[in-house]
Amino acid sequence: MPIESPIAQRWKVLHETLNERQRRLLVGVEAQILGRGGISAVSAAIGVSRLTIAAGMNDIDAMKAAAGSDNQVVAPTVQGTRQAGGGRKKLETKDETLLSDLLALVEPSTRGDPQSPLRWTCKSLRNLADELKPKGHKVSHVVVGKLLRSQNYSLQANVKVLEGNQSPDRNAQFEHINAAVTAALQANEPVISVDTKKKELVGTFKNAGKEWLPSGKPDKVQVHDFIDKELGRANPYGVYDIGADEAWVSVGTDHDTSAFAVQTIRRWWLSMGKERYPQAKQLTITADGGGSNGHRVRLWKLELSQLAKEIGMDIHVHHFPPGTSKWNKIEHRLFSFITMNWRGRPLVSHEVIVNLIANTKTRSGLAVQAGLDTAEYPKGLVISDAQMADIKIDRNEFHGDWNYCIRSG
Repeated sequence: MPIESPIAQRWKVLHETLNERQRRLLVGVEAQILGRGGISAVSAAIGVSRLTIAAGMNDIDAMKAAAGSDNQVVAPTVQGTRQAGGGRKKLETKDETLLSDLLALVEPSTRGDPQSPLRWTCKSLRNLADELKPKGHKVSHVVVGKLLRSQNYSLQANVKVLEGNQSPDRNAQFEHINAAVTAALQANEPVISVDTKKKELVGTFKNAGKEWLPSGKPDKVQVHDFIDKELGRANPYGVYDIGADEAWVSVGTDHDTSAFAVQTIRRWWLSMGKERYPQAKQLTITADGGGSNGHRVRLWKLELSQLAKEIGMDIHVHHFPPGTSKWNKIEHRLFSFITMNWRGRPLVSHEVIVNLIANTKTRSGLAVQAGLDTAEYPKGLVISDAQMADIKIDRNEFHGDWNYCIRSG
């Protein structure tokens, strides 16, 4: 928090207890003490008009000129103190319908009216002022801004909170997942949250955010985000260990398929999970309902079945309902911190992406390992009914499509 200047501190303490003329004298004295540039400095410190400060300095000069031989300062005959109710009237007071007409323009019902000219324009202060003129209001964009702020309006951005159509069992599924995860963690069994992070262009492309660099020497990037055919895209798929606050991320160079997703889980288990959970008897996975780990994807279940046989553990899977992926812990415990760690840095190669991910840390102790996966994962593989029949899968009585266990044997 910036430290207030002594001028601002004195003004803050005194200005409410002084009348208009006394405040004018106070700022005039401050400016005279500072000397050259004093008017600008005082105006910047407390926001008082330069004209007011100059008037205060003139008052002080007049008082000095009228001083008696005994050096007593005599107040000028004209006090210059505005009487109660004096001064220019506020525009909204003189123009009784100004405020109501302005609020009518920015009300949500009006903004959504196809007949309103503002429906299809930027509702800037200047456009609002222009729209008020045909209604008989002579008002500037500055006054429009002051009126809106006085009515508790401010600039607002869009907020992502609408989740679309929700399943009637949405909350019940959340409770089911929470109970399953809690039970597994209490038994010291591994619980992981998995998902694909947003695909990233590889190359000298703009990356949102800022980082500290020598002044005037920003990293230069491409003007247009056209994919580099040689470098392509990076597909980061993450595995977040909820109990250990650890993660593994595979950076794929091919397609984001279920085979790639399960291979990432396999790499996590062999690199991190196996050592941390030597006595584990089951693995619990929470995942989104769509994408490469979607609950309807046959390849996802086939690949998990093969993994379960390899590691000799049953795999319990719980999918979040449609439209609720943001509740998956990997989103806000891993991916958000990766994004913050590489903000403002062009992702010029897959190796750079891997290193940036692997060096992501949090104050709570998050540890991340990452690796490049250059294997090919073809799309469009068809899994037959016979292959599905070989998978040993037990579906839960509650939403067996979202909650199921794939047996190891």
